[in-house]
Amino acid sequence: MADTLTILGIAGSLRKGSYNRAALRAAVSLVPDGVAIETFDLAGIPPFNEDDEQNPPAAVTELKARVRAADAILLVTPEYNYSIPGVLKNAIDWASRPYGDSAWNGKPVAVMGASVGTLGTARAQYHLRQCFVFLNMHPLNAPEVMITAAHERFDADAKLTDDGTRQRIGHLIEALAAWTRRLKASA
Repeated sequence: MADTLTILGIAGSLRKGSYNRAALRAAVSLVPDGVAIETFDLAGIPPFNEDDEQNPPAAVTELKARVRAADAILLVTPEYNYSIPGVLKNAIDWASRPYGDSAWNGKPVAVMGASVGTLGTARAQYHLRQCFVFLNMHPLNAPEVMITAAHERFDADAKLTDDGTRQRIGHLIEALAAWTRRLKASA
């Protein structure tokens, strides 16, 4: 379909058994017609080094190209020490550099996250939203998807088993698609 929206999904965890990686896989399976989610694994992104920003490593070049090619971004983040995981912040920094060449500029973005705790990554999500201001991204404000007690919502094979969570993720993807189309129409 020619008017299919492409969302680039990025999980902010490197752990293979991560609930956030599982939530991203669930999102991929819940896309409505006319929407596709492609994913990017942060495992190959090296630590940000300003000395290398003019000649970035191949993995960073690929990340920036994938961000630019996407119509919208979906970030799926765990919460480490009340904030954004270093690997996700590192990728954000790489794709925003050098100054004036940010791949994130003007991109619609949605955030969700999963945690075994009771706040479901709320603090990390709000820290990401602070980054979006400087990055000039257009965050989707609602619905918010903060998956609490993730160990009860995914099975041993990391498959989402909770219908309410599945429904909230589906609504988020639908809302991101509508938000993206609205922004494109007004551009």
